[in-house]
Amino acid sequence: MNAVPDFLEYIETISGNAPTFANARAAEALKSFTVARIGVGRSGSRPLLKEILKFRADHAAALDTIYDFVDEDLIDRHDCLKVQTLVRNKEEYLVRPDLGRRLQDQYLNSLRDSYGQGEKVLLVVGDGLSANAIESNLDDILPSLRISLQMHDINPSRPIFVKFSRVAVMDHIGEILRPETVILLIGERPGLISSKSMSAYLCYRPHIGTIESDRNVVSNIHQGGIPPLEAGAVIADLIHTFIEYGASGVNLKNLDKQA
Repeated sequence: MNAVPDFLEYIETISGNAPTFANARAAEALKSFTVARIGVGRSGSRPLLKEILKFRADHAAALDTIYDFVDEDLIDRHDCLKVQTLVRNKEEYLVRPDLGRRLQDQYLNSLRDSYGQGEKVLLVVGDGLSANAIESNLDDILPSLRISLQMHDINPSRPIFVKFSRVAVMDHIGEILRPETVILLIGERPGLISSKSMSAYLCYRPHIGTIESDRNVVSNIHQGGIPPLEAGAVIADLIHTFIEYGASGVNLKNLDKQA
């Protein structure tokens, strides 16, 4: 894969089919606002060869990260407690999202032994649909998140790493440990622009039966979106607000309107 960028650069130099625009300045201004494939040019009725190759390379990267696993060294480096959902393998994970919302029974006692009831902020990391997202952002976002929370006099828990996780696994964990708030950092479905996008799902007192409107989400966390260092501060501010108002999601917005 290291040779791909060099090859694409070579193709670009020999293609000789750079797109032209009636208003080049306006076209460049539009392209500056998005990384989507706009104004890429064509050769006859087909995209340029270099664009086809870029598309295939991005598609391959997206497929790779779905089937990849988060590096064990990264998990150990952040002293995560490791647990796993009811999912047994990647194939099952993709077709049975319901199994990714519950933990295996064998891990429930280790959770209870390692964490007290009513943690103020419980940190959870899930591989989700992109191992690459976790590996690319975790080293930056966790320290930023800890420092930002401590500025609000909040000390987060030791992280829990959940293998084969879906978003609602935070509800099962919430049901077991009854924390005040939960932060779930999870790899999002990779697209053809980036396979490194992480999201943070946040909830006040999550439990089995929590509905999606009770959560908040900070999405598009990666170097081409919200930088992970900045995202840590944004998440900490939201958690502080949850604790202050005793709510999250739509309930928090309703309280804000009443105030």
